[in-house]
Amino acid sequence: MRSGVLSLHIRERTALYAAYIPWVDGGGIFVPTAKPYKLGDEVFMLLTLIDDPNRIAVQGKVVWVTPPGIQGARAQGIGVQFSRDETGHAAKSRIEGLLGGLLASSRPTHTM
Repeated sequence: MRSGVLSLHIRERTALYAAYIPWVDGGGIFVPTAKPYKLGDEVFMLLTLIDDPNRIAVQGKVVWVTPPGIQGARAQGIGVQFSRDETGHAAKSRIEGLLGGLLASSRPTHTM
């Protein structure tokens, strides 16, 4: 099992929408990375969202892998499901609060 620390800074709501993964239990986020991860790997993330200077520290596990050179020019990276603890719930709530009505959009994301 690989463990790692990932840092992600998202500056715009549209980028946050593209990275957020609402369809996994507890929510999650897509992290662009060239590092090799496998499904089930545990990771620790430091998220900086929009203009908030406070980083969100959250643990999770890899539930999605987009390999390099995938058809459709999708970004290489991993989808990380937030942990089912207080920090995971806080990350999900913060992201959904920032996205608001954008959550109902049918625009494509990094994972779907």
